[in-house]
Amino acid sequence: MNPFKDLLIIDASTVLAGPSVGTFFAELGAKVIKIENKTIPDVTRSWKLPSEDPDSSISAYFSSINYNKEYLQLNLKDAGDRELFVNLTNKADMLISNFKPGDEEKLSITDKELRTFNTGLIIGKINGFGSKSDRVAYDLILQAETGFMSMNGTPESGPVKMPVAMIDVLAAHHLKEGLLIALLEKNKTGIGRTVSVSLYEAAVCSLINQASNYLMTGNVPKRIGSLHPNIAPYGEIFETSDGKQITFAIGSDIHFKKLCSFLELEHLADDPKFSTNPARVVNRKELFELLNHKIGRYTSHSILQKMLEEKVPAGKIKDLQEVFENETSKELIREEKIDGVPTKRVTSFAFKWE
Repeated sequence: MNPFKDLLIIDASTVLAGPSVGTFFAELGAKVIKIENKTIPDVTRSWKLPSEDPDSSISAYFSSINYNKEYLQLNLKDAGDRELFVNLTNKADMLISNFKPGDEEKLSITDKELRTFNTGLIIGKINGFGSKSDRVAYDLILQAETGFMSMNGTPESGPVKMPVAMIDVLAAHHLKEGLLIALLEKNKTGIGRTVSVSLYEAAVCSLINQASNYLMTGNVPKRIGSLHPNIAPYGEIFETSDGKQITFAIGSDIHFKKLCSFLELEHLADDPKFSTNPARVVNRKELFELLNHKIGRYTSHSILQKMLEEKVPAGKIKDLQEVFENETSKELIREEKIDGVPTKRVTSFAFKWE
């Protein structure tokens, strides 16, 4: 599957969001040349676990969002290297970057200058807090300032960041969407467009139901762990008789009745305190205790198998070792050597072509 096999893309971005967009196009067949500073290469090459080789030129983190790319080291302050960069963009279909504000002007690589000889060049840009802000932006800071950390965690834990750079991932998806639209437009007009995405706006746009809960009712979400503010039981963690942890996403009264039937708690489905979802949300603590007492008598396999048969959403809480023992997960792994080092990562897209 190589829908972009005729595209040449210059990836001059660093860290996670921009490079993951480059990897998306590379995995789908585009020729992607990653440009790195000769003196200070992509910083994620040095973001290593203690178990990784400190002398290696790559890290697992770097490998996760760099795949099927060619690598070129340039110093854009050097006239010769800058000329080489401009010559590459003259031939390219797309440029991906996250230059600091003002750098494009200093280096004479503004959109206007780069399109002097290539009017069809599509330019994708990632920034932190908007194109006019020079504030340094890392995913943690965006999680803090866009409400995510305030909602994530428990009353006891305090604010907690998510264990992946979720804001970078979200911004990358927004940029992909914009670039794909720009490609469609270019096919009609022959003219390239600049697509710019800020981490801040991508984060706020991804607040979805939590945003509407606030905007329509004034509700400011509190930290409730994995619980859902609108649905119950949803996210409560139960321990089974074999010491495993499971959770349920009871999205309807029918799901709830089926769960109660299996647990021999049919009366709960008729109890006004639990018979409707709004009532279950109000009385979720009491409901948890009633369900937890019963669930602890069953093995995880027996419960999950029955829920599967009854089409009730339920799942075992797995660590990554368990995740990648799954055959479907294994099929999503992509491997290659970078600088002679074997690397692995998961695919940059989840869709399938029929």
